[in-house]
Amino acid sequence: MKLNLSVIILTYNEEIHIRRCLDNVAHIAKDIFIIDSFSTDRTLEIAGEYPNVHILQNKWENNYAKQLNWGLANADITTEWILRLDADEYLLPELVEEMKVKLPGLPDSVSGVVIKRRHIFMGKWMKGGIYPVKLLRFFRNGKGMCEQRLMDEHIQLSEGESIEFDNDFCDHNLNDLSWFCHKHVNYAVREAADLLDIEYGITGAAATDMEKEISRQAHAKRLKKHKYAQQPLFWRSFAYFLYRYFLKGAWRDGKEGFIFTFIQGWWYRTLVDAKIFEIKKSCGSDRERIRKHIQEHYGISL
Repeated sequence: MKLNLSVIILTYNEEIHIRRCLDNVAHIAKDIFIIDSFSTDRTLEIAGEYPNVHILQNKWENNYAKQLNWGLANADITTEWILRLDADEYLLPELVEEMKVKLPGLPDSVSGVVIKRRHIFMGKWMKGGIYPVKLLRFFRNGKGMCEQRLMDEHIQLSEGESIEFDNDFCDHNLNDLSWFCHKHVNYAVREAADLLDIEYGITGAAATDMEKEISRQAHAKRLKKHKYAQQPLFWRSFAYFLYRYFLKGAWRDGKEGFIFTFIQGWWYRTLVDAKIFEIKKSCGSDRERIRKHIQEHYGISL
């Protein structure tokens, strides 16, 4: 059974994941749109094997929201619903069955659907510490776009309400720990810029965060991020690790839980604070100097 649904997937050298992802959704989606950043591996060769996959290419500009919105604007999407999915993600069978039952009958007042994400790390579901992460991933054609942010970008509805489905999808990256750490090194600069923007109001975007039509959990997470930005450097990363590992129960996930929470919750967050400390040493609290420094040194526009 194919739903009145298109899936949009951003890719760059996703040979290791793309077949699993496409096998997961090709039988339920009318169309799948790959927005590729000029992959050099077998990503496009594999994607080309599927008759309902359409490939578009666009230069990556270090901005996920910009790339996704380019895809939404340029892909020939004719279906009622759109699902945003990453190449290393897949829907669980229970969610697929729930979609088949519920999606076709949703009232016109519903423009978005929130689903829960499981993180699978080193082959193990991280049940403690972070689960469930609730994200608005389904939205009606023409009624959703990605908010323009450097990090933690969410689908923003232009009208209508969102509801929540019961079942989960998985974030299950198959790369090794070196890749995982390197990814977070790249994220650290963008997260540092985002936190500096919140702290100093460099772009003014942070002032409107609570007015955006995003999911309730996204609002709650955004509010926590604003409070986090006000806490002392380095202390806050240690406190965040303690919160996730002990209070949220990541310790129950064994060695994998410790590694995942240490890298994401302490090491990465400390690296972000170190980047902020470095930028502030060079620029002080001068907003214009910070903006220029981030642009000149990291190629990130605020």
